[in-house]
Amino acid sequence: MEEPNDFLYKGKSLDDLKKLSLKEFASLVNSRARRNIIRNESDQFYQRVEKDIKQNNIRTHRRDLIVTPKMVGKTISIYNGKEFKPVFIVSEMLGHYLGEFVLTRKRLIHGKAGIGATKSSTAISERK
Repeated sequence: MEEPNDFLYKGKSLDDLKKLSLKEFASLVNSRARRNIIRNESDQFYQRVEKDIKQNNIRTHRRDLIVTPKMVGKTISIYNGKEFKPVFIVSEMLGHYLGEFVLTRKRLIHGKAGIGATKSSTAISERK
């Protein structure tokens, strides 16, 4: 899947961003993300993403890593506490945490009340 050419992040195109080093990209993101990137610059995950050009399914438990330009176009499986969920990285995700794209909790869906849960439900079940 090809990225659109009109995408700009802080005034730079995606091709320009991919040429930047990790420290140079860190200077473009907000201060919290910059600090995270600088602290984890030598992390194995960033090195694995840069080195493996054809590897599309990289698995990680690290939900606190920042999406960098070299991840764009790859599928990364992120652990949600139970299983790995595959996420295709697009250019709009730059500067965000990996964990933002895989939820750890299911949406709460209430069912109807069971038999005996309310006074009216006991009366309905006895009529059968």
